[in-house]
Amino acid sequence: MRAAGLALLALLCFALLPVQAAPPASATPVSATDLTPGSSPTLRLSTRQAGKGGTLTVTGRGWRPRTLLTLLICGQNMIGGTNACANGDGRAVTTGPDGAFRRDIPVAEPPKPCPCVVHAATVTGAPATADAPFTVAGHPVAPLPQEDDGGRLSVLAPPRLEGSSGLLTWFGAPPQRRLVITVGNLGSGPAKDPVFEVGASHGVYAPQWEERQWQGTVPAGRRQRIELPVELPAGAHGDYLVSLKYGGRVLAEQPWGVGRPWGVTLFWILLCVVVPAAVFRTGMAVVDRVRPREGSARTPGSAPGRALHTPHRAPRKPLRMRRRAPAPDAAQPPPADPAATLPWFTPDTAPSATTSDPTDPPRARGST
Repeated sequence: MRAAGLALLALLCFALLPVQAAPPASATPVSATDLTPGSSPTLRLSTRQAGKGGTLTVTGRGWRPRTLLTLLICGQNMIGGTNACANGDGRAVTTGPDGAFRRDIPVAEPPKPCPCVVHAATVTGAPATADAPFTVAGHPVAPLPQEDDGGRLSVLAPPRLEGSSGLLTWFGAPPQRRLVITVGNLGSGPAKDPVFEVGASHGVYAPQWEERQWQGTVPAGRRQRIELPVELPAGAHGDYLVSLKYGGRVLAEQPWGVGRPWGVTLFWILLCVVVPAAVFRTGMAVVDRVRPREGSARTPGSAPGRALHTPHRAPRKPLRMRRRAPAPDAAQPPPADPAATLPWFTPDTAPSATTSDPTDPPRARGST
């Protein structure tokens, strides 16, 4: 009995031991890193080198399930961001339920020289990226630019524009403002005399960048208030967007509404009125000077071409005598004396001129 009990106990222990099943021959071994949730995503390439126009197969694992990704071929190890990538030949892919994907992308030459990488990044959700080294056959290769060990500036407060327009701006002078920003040095070293780029864009036009150097030093881990001048072209008006760039990266943008220079409009209106009026008056003065005068005459002693000017007088109108009506109470004047009036004569009854009056005194002979 005792021996039977020991044998039964040994049989039970053997049955409880774990049994490890052998994997099938066709199965692909999967590492524990690929199955661990939250692990860093990885990329695998079908080849490490290919020429332009070829096809490259990209396989990824460890990504979030059902996530949209972008695949790009970038130059200079993508240290300059997506500006160093062939964005026009990129592809998009969605990961599966297990966080894996497989996608073919065309091989294209990036705008920057190699060393190149295949870059994958998430489009939505939490950001996640992964890079895999790749060589584009026939594409130029150049050394990577040296990293600056100085300060790394970042804007800590929204920018603002200070200043106002003067009277000359109302007549078309260039509008001027001061761009005031507060920056912080997030780098390990001080930023000495940083050089910024300031540009203003209007409508669909790209900004025209101009360098503005700020004299001073921003220590590491400190903040600093910086003022930079901004100037627009003469006669500018409308909605503008002022942008600030540092280290090839846009730090801040500030809209600026510029009023219309109404003084220029007023000047052109006055010019269109005054000039024609002056020309008209000058022409009338010339015509009045050269046209002949009425009643002009030439004298023997006068110079040729010079006429005697006689002022023209308007004929006088005869005065009309008004007869006043006599007052009703006024006395009538006495009738005229017939003896005081001159007699009227007919031709046959008129006295002769030779007949002398006997009462006239005699005249001496020969007197007239």
